[in-house]
Amino acid sequence: MYFLQMSGFPGSGKSTLSRRIAAMTGALIIDHDVSKTALLKASEGEGIELRTLGRLSYTVDWALVEFYLSQGYDVIFDSPCLYSEMIENGMNLAEKYGATYKYVECLFHDFNEINRRLRTRQRMISQISETAEADFIAAIQDSKRPPSHIKSLVVNSSQPLDSYIQDVLDYIRE
Repeated sequence: MYFLQMSGFPGSGKSTLSRRIAAMTGALIIDHDVSKTALLKASEGEGIELRTLGRLSYTVDWALVEFYLSQGYDVIFDSPCLYSEMIENGMNLAEKYGATYKYVECLFHDFNEINRRLRTRQRMISQISETAEADFIAAIQDSKRPPSHIKSLVVNSSQPLDSYIQDVLDYIRE
């Protein structure tokens, strides 16, 4: 059993990769955008701050991750890794339920292509439609990663998915 924590800037290919992994392995995906969008829809007109909704959606996400790990499922958490507690939570839950902790970061350095992807994708209401270059660079630099003793995988998601999917599957199976 494994817990796979995805990381990467919005539009970098996390969800595409997560879905392919799930289709090939049977893992369950907890998609942060789905829970945040559901909370946004449910709270429309309630005056709840976006930051509060984000925190609430992460609480729901982690509860689902824990539930499915406790049931013995392989779980993929599809979310940017912007906070150090994300790594801590993931590692702690994996250890608690005897799952192997895995971390895959989708790196895509082409700001213009990221913005094109963000503008043209069919997006949920919780997803951004564009970004400023300074925010893009800062988010990549500030992305949280596991401690160096934890093996992780970084993929160049500007390349076709088929060029690195086998590397990801091999890493997950280690």
